[in-house]
Amino acid sequence: MKIEAGRCREALWVPSPNFGARPCADISLLVIHNISLPPGQFGGGYVQRFFQNELSIDQHPYFAEIAELQVSSHFLIERTGTLVQFVNMNDRAWHAGLSSFAGRDNCNDYSIGIELEGTDDIPYTDAQYKVLADLTKAVQCQYPAITMDRITGHEHIAPGRKTDPGPAFDWLRYRADIG
Repeated sequence: MKIEAGRCREALWVPSPNFGARPCADISLLVIHNISLPPGQFGGGYVQRFFQNELSIDQHPYFAEIAELQVSSHFLIERTGTLVQFVNMNDRAWHAGLSSFAGRDNCNDYSIGIELEGTDDIPYTDAQYKVLADLTKAVQCQYPAITMDRITGHEHIAPGRKTDPGPAFDWLRYRADIG
């Protein structure tokens, strides 16, 4: 994969309005998440519409609960392995919320967020692991402060509040894949 000026050439560009300028220049953390909309269902393009503030509350009762939220991530890796980018990596996506890593708060300020289409308890696909590993290596080349010990899950930076990517995520496999 190739990253140029904060954009991954291999990713489908679906811009989100939910981002801001980073208050600091150091991009030094990678956060792995999961998402499915409606919960436990895959496909349908609902995650993309959610990150673009275009989710219709008429399509599912759950959507009325989250329609007013303004969130985003830098990337989504769908079950098929399709890679979607919402926010330039040089900008701050709104994926981590109230968070802290290694004693430093506000992880959105200095992190890149990658969403996997999935749930805490359904295994992720081989295609997702492959794309995630390739993307991680490209990100690490572009942002060398993101070392192996600065790759984490949402559950680790927001304990008690978030549980993703959950027990279904194979950290050993992922770390072996990125070497």
